[in-house]
Amino acid sequence: MKPYSHARSSAHKFGGHLDDYLVYHNWFDQTKAHIADMRHRALLHNAFGIFLLEQQFGVYFTNSDGKVVQVRDIGEQHVLEDLGRIPSLDECFKNLPMEAWFGGPVRSKKLIRLEDIKAIADRTKSNLAKTEDAKLLLGIED
Repeated sequence: MKPYSHARSSAHKFGGHLDDYLVYHNWFDQTKAHIADMRHRALLHNAFGIFLLEQQFGVYFTNSDGKVVQVRDIGEQHVLEDLGRIPSLDECFKNLPMEAWFGGPVRSKKLIRLEDIKAIADRTKSNLAKTEDAKLLLGIED
């Protein structure tokens, strides 16, 4: 559903006018500006996103009919209408592949020059993979 349709649904469910709710539903779907397919829902359409909505806008507001409405209820309604249930953030990201850059820049790895490896191999007069020095450098265990 689009934010306008969600807002109409909210007005029907909680009272007031759809303009009372449009800001909340636009907030949920703001990720469409960056990911223009259903994957945008992975970021905010979950339990964490509902709590972020409440953090952003407060616990409640008063609609144009003078009725107090809990912001979390609007978030839950939005996610339930789109997904049929409220997933956890973990569920949304469980299949996201781990990328090396998630860990930040690599700072502790020492670069080994090819000349150094050749020198070790020459010094031991043996197959590079079998030398104790090479095993140590390459992290090979017996």
